[in-house]
Amino acid sequence: MRKKLFYFIIILTILAIGVFFCIPKKNIPTENTPPTNETLATTTKTLSKYIEVLDSCNFAFVGDCVNMRSGPGVKYPVVTRLRNGVVLLVADTVVESDRTWYKIGFAHELLYPERVQEDWYVAADIVREFTNSGDHNLTKNTSTTTKKHIVVSVSEEKLYAYDGDTLFMEEPISTGLEFTPTPRGTFTIFEKTPSRFMQGPIPNVSEQKYDLPGVPWDLYFTQDGAVIHGAYWHNNFGKPWSHGCVNLSPENAKKLYMWADIGMSVTVKN
Repeated sequence: MRKKLFYFIIILTILAIGVFFCIPKKNIPTENTPPTNETLATTTKTLSKYIEVLDSCNFAFVGDCVNMRSGPGVKYPVVTRLRNGVVLLVADTVVESDRTWYKIGFAHELLYPERVQEDWYVAADIVREFTNSGDHNLTKNTSTTTKKHIVVSVSEEKLYAYDGDTLFMEEPISTGLEFTPTPRGTFTIFEKTPSRFMQGPIPNVSEQKYDLPGVPWDLYFTQDGAVIHGAYWHNNFGKPWSHGCVNLSPENAKKLYMWADIGMSVTVKN
């Protein structure tokens, strides 16, 4: 009897082991397992929602401006007027009285956050919504084998963008004024961001006070804050006009931003 019981237990054990190894193993990838859509999704950069102001007043506030309000509705006061070329990050979407409103957020820490006391809302039907992967930063894993490069000529007030020896863009710009010059030398684009809230004064750079929300299509090339970006607040391209940055029209800045690679070189010369 004991011998039969012993054999019965051995048979049950063998059957159990066989069932275990026959059950499909889920979500246990090996070193040679191809990635699935699920595993790829964990490494794909999440897209963020932005808005672009295209049908508004011009740099001098001429024309009907898109209004930024402190709440989702026309009953709320106007916080500021948005000119053509502004790009802003969307934090949330609200429907109020059958009209959709975007709540504006900030992806970066503000230099003077005390100046922004209210929430910001823009009506969705008067701006263009788009998605973008947001900030890109130069890391050790970033490929820097690109042949693309930018040349900024201060004497000509022009920007040249090349892919190898092929000219991609030649456009008028505005570099730094006499007391806030654009730094000379060869630099690297180490950060890209579609939108930045720029404020002044800037310590050790400028004493001028300003608040410029949604500065579009930013390519950072010095750690001190020198940026190639769109400027929606003036139309003096071809003349010095900045606090050290390289200003392009919003249209040209967008074209350059979409083309530019992280890690590409920028040469600023006289």
